[in-house]
Amino acid sequence: MTSSRRHWNTVRGLGTLWPALAFGAVFALTVVTTRSAQAQTFTVIHNFTGGQDGANPQAGLTMDEAGNLYGTANGGGSLTCNAPNGCGTVYRLQHKGAGWIFNPLYSFIAGSDGANPLARVVFGSNGALYGTTDQGGSSCFGLGCGTVFKLQPPSTACKTALCPWTETVLYRFIGGSDGAAPGLGDLTFDQAGNIYGTTVFGGSSNNIGTVYELTPSNGGWAESVLYSFTGGSDGGNPYSGVTFYRGASLYGTTYFGGQSSNGVVFQLTPSGSSWTESVVNTFRNGSDGAYPIAGLISDPSGTLYGATISGGSGGGGTVFKLTPSGGGWTYSLVYSFTGHATCGPWGNLVLDGTGNLYGTTNCDGTNQLGSVFKLTPSGGSWTYTSLHDFTGGSDGEYPYCNVVVDTKGNLYGSTYAGGSQNVGVIWEITP
Repeated sequence: MTSSRRHWNTVRGLGTLWPALAFGAVFALTVVTTRSAQAQTFTVIHNFTGGQDGANPQAGLTMDEAGNLYGTANGGGSLTCNAPNGCGTVYRLQHKGAGWIFNPLYSFIAGSDGANPLARVVFGSNGALYGTTDQGGSSCFGLGCGTVFKLQPPSTACKTALCPWTETVLYRFIGGSDGAAPGLGDLTFDQAGNIYGTTVFGGSSNNIGTVYELTPSNGGWAESVLYSFTGGSDGGNPYSGVTFYRGASLYGTTYFGGQSSNGVVFQLTPSGSSWTESVVNTFRNGSDGAYPIAGLISDPSGTLYGATISGGSGGGGTVFKLTPSGGGWTYSLVYSFTGHATCGPWGNLVLDGTGNLYGTTNCDGTNQLGSVFKLTPSGGSWTYTSLHDFTGGSDGEYPYCNVVVDTKGNLYGSTYAGGSQNVGVIWEITP
């Protein structure tokens, strides 16, 4: 087991173990409301129980056109799963009037279907949900090396409260050159419907991760590895997904590797039938930051934004941007968080229509239990606003998630722990 794998398992061990309690399939709204100094209203809209609804959501949320929320929980779920902390769920929160109705859509059982999803689910063009599990699938290394899956709603109208969706496994990783353990990153689609993602481990070089593509083939899906990281100057252990930049090259981050072993931003460019990797930026654990886990987003001008979980002048990670310049990229620091190593943003940032950046920190903030923040551009600099500092009580703690912003400016996310059962919450912040 590599040192990075031990670190990841340690991080995933946050929170308190929970009993496998059985609860109903539809959960009513639970509300805990606080108001911050910035006049934002914070509300808990679901408390996870560790039962059929799930536990310890690691990833953030996805929103459909109707404003409903979809996500994954790393633990809890089906009682037929024999893992001590559960095998995880996919769920939906439906907007009903002024409240929310929680429905589990699928519970993993750690068989060929997969187990313990870390990444959020995303919609494909066909309306199905797509995602990955970190474990399960094949029998490699005892726990399984993870899956890529699709979830579809029932073909006929549901007549009961429990309305599970149908899972189809598109690919099961075997832990060899194909990769192992998809991390926190979203899946990405190209215009032809091919799927792109990353694995934290596996690959043909040093078991340190891959970028892969899934292509429809003979009624199924065929996997091809676009790049295997070596852990050298090219980077290693990509926890986030990849994103297309202007429809051509793929960009992403790695947690390790690079000239100082503090991670890189990389580019993959198609070259004939293969792909060529180049490093756009290497982190040095100084004011620039270290250990990026979040992926990259871009603004309309083509500037890329990302985050690191450590380093920076305050020690608690950074937000950075990469600006196209003369055929290359120029790194600029946007903000340095004050806190401890690994406490910075784990989830992808998000931009609103006016250019503000939103995100979460894992364990920075006033109480060192995480925060939700806003960065506002102003005269060539950025102004930081804390929208909520988690207390570890009913409001939750340790938000690894991305933030989702709706058309009214409301923000949504989750926490890994805290809440009424100390296994996480889903929250809303309204202006």
